[in-house]
Amino acid sequence: MCPNSPPRERTSPHQQEQAAKTPAILFDLDGTLMDSNYEHVAAWQLAFRRAGLEVPNAFLHRCIGMRGDLLARAVYKERRKENGNDAVAKLEKLHRGYFEKTLPSVKLLPGAAALLKALTRRKVPWAIATGGDKSTALKMTAPLGMPPAACVVTADDFDQAKPEPDVFLLAARRLSMALTDCIVVGDSVWDLLGARRAKAVGVGLLCGGYGTSELTQAGAYRVYKHPADLLEHLAEIGIDGG
Repeated sequence: MCPNSPPRERTSPHQQEQAAKTPAILFDLDGTLMDSNYEHVAAWQLAFRRAGLEVPNAFLHRCIGMRGDLLARAVYKERRKENGNDAVAKLEKLHRGYFEKTLPSVKLLPGAAALLKALTRRKVPWAIATGGDKSTALKMTAPLGMPPAACVVTADDFDQAKPEPDVFLLAARRLSMALTDCIVVGDSVWDLLGARRAKAVGVGLLCGGYGTSELTQAGAYRVYKHPADLLEHLAEIGIDGG
């Protein structure tokens, strides 16, 4: 110990337990566990078409992961069109209806179910935190074979969605964890920006269409191809390989 160093503080057993606690994993859903981003693009395209707007698919894809009202306002701004809350709400409803029709074609991303099962087996706390509505999210997650008590937080549970960090904060709270003790896994810059704002560690997946540099710049500590790739490298994010 340095001569002028202050006395070392003693840590209580509770503090030691907290320090050694395995981090919880908070998963985005669309593009992270489910291959559904392009179904969302198609649904938004149809919704805007009903409103008399033709929007390039590429522009819509760059907005997937953002909460619905922000996406709608971003399109209106890009098209220099006036909009009101009623118009935005109508678009969100149209998008939800079109997207739900595509659910039978939505598939799991490689390793998604295996990753969740492995974390459960190793007693690693995890939750799904999505900006979608609860009804749709529960239908989408059925193929994952999750335990009945699995934590799923949706837009129905709070006022703000990504890039606001509220969805992740609530998911962490329901796991009785501080968000700073969690790892957020997502495929979009919006997921990682939300994590970064709340000082959580972010991990990016390439299976949603964003590139490595984009995810890294948004705050990703590590980037993997898909859930199966993450499962192979859990030790790199501090999870016992088991």
